[in-house]
Amino acid sequence: MIEFSAHRPPKKFHPEPFAYHQEIDLTIDALTNLGVGLGRVDGWVVFVPYVLPGEKVRVRVYRNDKRHSQADLVEILVPSPDRVEPACELFGECGGCQYQHFHYEQQLHWKQRQVQELLTHMTTMDVPVAPVIASPQTFGYRSKITPHFQKANADGVIETIGFLKVGRRRDAVELDHCPIAMPVLNERLPSLKAEIRKKAKTYKKGATVILRASDGDQPVLTEHKDVCQQRVGEMTFSFNAGDFFQNNPFILEAFTSYVREEASAGTARYLVDTYCGSGLFGLTAASAFDRVMGIEISESSIVWARQNAESNGITNASFIVGKSEALFPECDFPGKETAMVVDPPRRGCDEVFLNQLFAFAPERVVYVSCNPATQMRDLNAFAEHDYALTKMQPFDLFPQTRHLECVATLVRTSA
Repeated sequence: MIEFSAHRPPKKFHPEPFAYHQEIDLTIDALTNLGVGLGRVDGWVVFVPYVLPGEKVRVRVYRNDKRHSQADLVEILVPSPDRVEPACELFGECGGCQYQHFHYEQQLHWKQRQVQELLTHMTTMDVPVAPVIASPQTFGYRSKITPHFQKANADGVIETIGFLKVGRRRDAVELDHCPIAMPVLNERLPSLKAEIRKKAKTYKKGATVILRASDGDQPVLTEHKDVCQQRVGEMTFSFNAGDFFQNNPFILEAFTSYVREEASAGTARYLVDTYCGSGLFGLTAASAFDRVMGIEISESSIVWARQNAESNGITNASFIVGKSEALFPECDFPGKETAMVVDPPRRGCDEVFLNQLFAFAPERVVYVSCNPATQMRDLNAFAEHDYALTKMQPFDLFPQTRHLECVATLVRTSA
C-alpha cells in the first residue's frame, strides 16, 4: 500500500525514492545495534523505530538519505509473537528505553546477534560471540537516574522535569515513575520535583540532577560530592555520587568475576587497570595477582580507589591520577608478565594510549566496552599488533535498552 501526504516537506528534503510523509508497508527483517528496525522496499533499506523482527508495519517516510530512508511507525499490521506490553506509559516518547515492547529473552538474542554482526563486518577477527549474560533483574535495576529541567518560564514556573525526549538534546518529558529505576529512586521523585519547583527562580539556567541509591538504602540527592556505597561480592566500594560507577548492582558480581577470570587466565603476575574509576575491576581482581596498578583521570575517583583498597584490606594495589597513557612511564611491571584491563568511555581508546599499550606489550588485555562499535574499531588495531581475540562475552547491564557491555579477551601471539 502507498499513500501520500499533503504536508510540506522541509527545504532540504530529498524526494527520492519516497515523497515526504509517503506511507509504505514493509516487513521488518532485523534490528540494528541502535535498536532500530530495518526493512526493505524493492531492496531499498528503510529504518523504523519501535518495531520488531518479522512484523509487517505501515510507516511514514520523513527522510531519504543516500543509501536508505528513515520513517516513523504508523501502524502494526502483523505483530511479532515476541511483542509485549511496555511497562512504561512514556515508552516511545522518552528516549531512555528502546526494547520495553520486546520479550526479554529475545532482547538478549538480538543483542548477541548485533555484536556478532559488528564483529564480522567491522573487524578481521572470526570469533563466535557468546550468549549474552542476562541481568538477574530486568526492571527496577538502575541505581542512578538523571532528571533534566530547563530554567523557569516567564511566569517563574519550571514546566518539565524528566528525561530527554526521543531525538532531542534539550526537551524533556515529565517523569513521574521510571520502571527500570530502583523503587527507592521512584519514591524520592515526587518530593525531588517539588523541591526543584519551589526554588525555580534560583535556577538561572537548566540543570541535571543526579539521584542515586547508595547500596540499596535511601537515595542520595547530590551535587557530585555526596558519597555512595555499593557492595560487590564481599567488597564494599565508596565513591562520589557524581563520579562514574556501574548502574546495575545486580549483575556486578558476575561481571567483575568474569573480568578477573579472564585477566588471570594466563601466566601474568601483575595487573594494570586503566580508566579504573574507584577501583572496581582492579580491586576485585587483586587477590589473583602479585601487584595491581590503576590509573584514572578523575582525581576524586582515585582518592576513593585508594580508600577502597584500604577499607577492603587490599595491600597490593596502587592508584595514580592521570590520562591512561601517563601510566606507562610510572609502571615498572614487565609487559610479558602483565595483564591489562581496559575500560574506556564510549568513544573508545585514543591512538596515543593504544600505541603505548602495544609498545608495553602486555601478555593479555581484557577490553571492557559499553560501545561495541568503537570497541570493534580498536580491536582492529590489536589485530595489527599481534593480539588474537579469544573470547567476546556480552553482559546485559541495561535491560529494556539497546545498550550492553562487551568483554573482549585479547592474547598476545608473539614475544
